[in-house]
Amino acid sequence: MAPRNLTLPGERHPEKAHRPDNAQPKKPDWIRVKAPTSEGYRRTHEIIRENKLVTVCEEAGCPNAGECWAQGHATMMIMGEICTRGCTFCNVATGKPQALDAFEPGRVADAVVKLGLNHVVITSVDRDDLDDGGAAHIAQTIRAIRHRAPGTTVEVLTPDFLRCGPEALETVVEAKPDVFNHNLETVPGLYPEVRPGARYFHSLRLLQRVKDLDPAMFTKSGMMVGLGEDRQAVLQVMDDMRAAEVDFLTIGQYLQPTPKHHAVARFVTPDEFKAYENAAWGKGFLMVSATPLTRSSYHAGDDFARLRENRLAQLG
Repeated sequence: MAPRNLTLPGERHPEKAHRPDNAQPKKPDWIRVKAPTSEGYRRTHEIIRENKLVTVCEEAGCPNAGECWAQGHATMMIMGEICTRGCTFCNVATGKPQALDAFEPGRVADAVVKLGLNHVVITSVDRDDLDDGGAAHIAQTIRAIRHRAPGTTVEVLTPDFLRCGPEALETVVEAKPDVFNHNLETVPGLYPEVRPGARYFHSLRLLQRVKDLDPAMFTKSGMMVGLGEDRQAVLQVMDDMRAAEVDFLTIGQYLQPTPKHHAVARFVTPDEFKAYENAAWGKGFLMVSATPLTRSSYHAGDDFARLRENRLAQLG
């Protein structure tokens, strides 16, 4: 089966067809990755297909898919393949989603068992068509994994629940994920063109409310660089995250999926990423990943395992 991100922009994203084309600059050497060919990759692919699941690895055209799938790591994307938002950076299709699949949480849990995952990341499309934004479905998926794979830690990367009441977030937090992740994605000044359906301070407050509801729950957020932001704005986002008590930070290079998506303003160098990492540690984050190929779920299990080991060592 051909990777889904190789379809033509107008074929996969008819809703974006009216946008002007943006040139796609040549990627520097530090961005290039090898095509997936390993037996581990093929096995992961088979398990995902057998369980009729969607992964953000494919839908978002993640450059790390070959490496992660070779190790049996895949980020499940629940609640369908169609998002109700139209963010200009995102490769997930926009439109009217289908009804939720009541059997999906069980299939996700089955895949977690078959893949032998110690840590799983569950993300989703935005479902503004649902009264609770899909919160109950996310919670049900967490509970299904807990039942089938009690030793697996669970990280959720949620929508912003912008059009929902406070009970939506409460439903997810009550299901007790080990990590609650919601990405701010970019600096506030770029929201109108990059995340037009979202609100920066709402997303920030969402992360703060998780801590209000469960102070012991780890929270995580991430952003892309190379969209046109400046360094000071990135540092301010870090400060905003820490004020909201966010524990983990990821920063990665934005890669333009098709000419119809937001243009890459520039490729941020590895040295600049290292400087962002050092600044983030200095601001008090418990875990930081800042590299050109960093994505929300990249090495998430390893990072969480290290954090738990450090916590246990501190407790003596």
